[in-house]
Amino acid sequence: MVFRKNSSQQLSLDDRFLSASKREQKFVLNSWAKGFSDIVFPAINEERFAVLFSQDEATRPNTPINVLIGALLLKELFQMTDEELVETVVCGDLRFQYALHTTSFNEQPLSKNSLNRFRRRIYLHCLATGDDLLHQEMEHLADQFCQFLGIQPTMKRMDTLMVAANCRRLSRLELLYTCVRNLVKTLDKENPALVSESLHHYLEDTDANAVFYHDKTTTPDEKLDQIIKEAHSLEKTVDQEHRSLSDFQLLLQVLDEQTTVAETGERQARAGKDITPESIQNPAEPEATYQKKSGKHHFGYVGNVVETVDANGAMITHYDYDVNTHSDVRFCEEFLEQMGTVDEEMTLVADGSFNSTDNRETAKEHHIHFAPTNLNGTAPAEIKGDFQINDEETILCPAGHQAFKVSYYKSSEQYCAWFDKETCLSCPLFETCCPKEQQRATTVRISKKQISRARYLKEIKSDAFKPLVEFRNGIESVPSILRRRYHVDNMPVRGLVRTKIWFSCKIGAINAKNLLRRIGRREKNSVNSTEKRPKKKLLVKIRYQWFSPYFVAS
Repeated sequence: MVFRKNSSQQLSLDDRFLSASKREQKFVLNSWAKGFSDIVFPAINEERFAVLFSQDEATRPNTPINVLIGALLLKELFQMTDEELVETVVCGDLRFQYALHTTSFNEQPLSKNSLNRFRRRIYLHCLATGDDLLHQEMEHLADQFCQFLGIQPTMKRMDTLMVAANCRRLSRLELLYTCVRNLVKTLDKENPALVSESLHHYLEDTDANAVFYHDKTTTPDEKLDQIIKEAHSLEKTVDQEHRSLSDFQLLLQVLDEQTTVAETGERQARAGKDITPESIQNPAEPEATYQKKSGKHHFGYVGNVVETVDANGAMITHYDYDVNTHSDVRFCEEFLEQMGTVDEEMTLVADGSFNSTDNRETAKEHHIHFAPTNLNGTAPAEIKGDFQINDEETILCPAGHQAFKVSYYKSSEQYCAWFDKETCLSCPLFETCCPKEQQRATTVRISKKQISRARYLKEIKSDAFKPLVEFRNGIESVPSILRRRYHVDNMPVRGLVRTKIWFSCKIGAINAKNLLRRIGRREKNSVNSTEKRPKKKLLVKIRYQWFSPYFVAS
């Protein structure tokens, strides 16, 4: 399939829009389709996806890329399945065809298979090269939308949301049992002679219920030990030819994560505290990880969003997606590295989970005002921010007294400062500083990080910082919208790359919706400013529901 750019979109004599009645045309032009057709569709960069297709001109051309990207956005905007979207376009909803510039096509260039194949091409390309084309395109569209609306990139806010995997987290017993059963069934299909008689019970459909629920005479620990023994026997008996099976590799990984090898060579269950969050939680979703955050247990992935906001609107201009053990601090670090040194002054507001001394220093180097709205961990005493460390041999206390001796401990990155005891005891700040009294002196242990955190804590509590706290609260609506409106926790695919493709479409849909809403408000305001309404007359108001395929009059 050769790549062809869909740049002309020439109208034909039997164009459906041109042949429609004036009333139908008015409905289309007053709906969301007009803004989507004029702004969203032309902004799609088709050439970015040329690498997914062949260069052989003898093969048939691809389905237009802008039609596919636009269709994926419309699918998320209206929360349709692939089948419902294709039926809507093919069966003649003029607004969808107008939005996708396909009113002149004799046959609509869209099918369920074309959408599936396009997503698969993106997936395979990302696996092979690590280059996520859809991610790049969604951020490119966001930049185009910002330019159209006049949104300045000076104020940004950041947040993350946990995304649930499309399967449940298994217990250790269920996990090991499932891995053994999957391998036994695969070996039985390959060659029944490879499965020993002691493992035949895994082939029975009722065996799982018998092991987990019906067997009351065996304790869970005894069941776990028995499954580990059977898994270890499989590990030793599977021949070299079948060791490359994915089910065997998964079993090996689970055994390494869940068990240890004793001196006798037998495997035994590993202590729960020694199992890492990155370990496999379900063989059906081996990439999903476990994380406990804010007292809640999460199994799946995590999304990070950065929203650019000003008086002209809000747009998600940057986002990322990874396993849920990826920390907020790391997301912030990667974003700052991606932004580099900015030409114009920029403010990034986030909550305390993104805060670290290194991130604040990096942001300062890049001319970015990084403003976390709180601090993680134990808050330092505010008076520590008044200490001054000029060099390794000079430390001044909040009262301005210099330490007569300073020692630096590299392992803990802390300084120990000795001050004159009589001076400290007579100081009005003595009880606040809380130095440790010794026989001839008082000592204070302090680090540069403590001083930095204490100074930032003072800044957070100031009245000038309150508007930034209120500004950051607005980003909380994005995770809520992704869950309630776009059902991000119920994506019908599994795996990090596949779920990220769907996540990207949802981010693009949010941006497109924000754009269309702003366009609608501008048109409404322009009409209201020019229209002279008569007094004391009943006005018939017509309401257009922008983000539903149906027109509502009231």
